[in-house]
Amino acid sequence: MEAELLNTLGLETNSANLKIPTYIAVEGPIGVGKTTLAKRLAETFSCETILEDAEDNPFLERFYKNRRANALPTQLSFLFQRIQKLQAIKQGELFHQGRVSDFLIEKDPLFARITLDDDEYRLYQTLYDKVIEELPQPDLVVCLQAPTNTLFDRVQLRGNSIERGIDLTYLQTLNDAYTQFFYHYEDTPLLIVNTSEINLAQGNSDYYNLVKYILRGQPGRHYYNPHPIQ
Repeated sequence: MEAELLNTLGLETNSANLKIPTYIAVEGPIGVGKTTLAKRLAETFSCETILEDAEDNPFLERFYKNRRANALPTQLSFLFQRIQKLQAIKQGELFHQGRVSDFLIEKDPLFARITLDDDEYRLYQTLYDKVIEELPQPDLVVCLQAPTNTLFDRVQLRGNSIERGIDLTYLQTLNDAYTQFFYHYEDTPLLIVNTSEINLAQGNSDYYNLVKYILRGQPGRHYYNPHPIQ
C-alpha cells in the first residue's frame, strides 16, 4: 500500500500489525456490491482482479426469463468459467503479489441446489467434485450482506438488461441460501459485512474503515456491522 493511503487511514507505514491478504474473495448475493468492492480493494492493495464475466455466459439472459428450462447450462457455464480463472491463479501464483476475486468457488453449489432438479443436481455435483480439487483458497473471504428489499432496489437501480427477469421471491431465496451457507462456512478466515446502511461504492469514509478492519488480519469469523458515517 502507498504510504499516503496508510497515513489517510491513520496507520503507521512500518507497523508490524498490518497484514494485506494475498488472496481476497468478496462474496454475497446479487445486488450487494461484491464486484464494485472487489475492484476497489484491488486498486487499494495494488492487486490483480479475478472477476466473473456474467455477460460471457450465453445462457444467463435466458435463465432469468425461464429459470427452470435454462438452469443447468447456465450453472455449468459459470462453473467452468470459475474453474478456469482459479486454475490461472494457481499457474501464476509464484509470479504475482496478490489477487482479489468477486466469487468463492465453494459457494457454486448454492445456486445449483436452488435452481436444479434432483437429477440435474446429481449430474452437476458429480462434475463439481471432479474439478474442485487442489484449487487455491483465499486468505480472507469478505461476505457482504443486505436485506432482500435493498438488494432488489440496487438491482433495479443499476438497470442491467440481463437482470430484468430477477424477481423479489428469487432474491429472497438466494439471500436466505447465502445466509445459511456462510453460517456454516469455516474453510478460511471470514469477515461478514452488513452493507445495508453504508456505501462502499462511493465516498471514502465507510470504505476506509472497512480497509482498516481487513488490515488487522484477524483469524476466524468476524462480523462488521458499522453505522453510516456522515
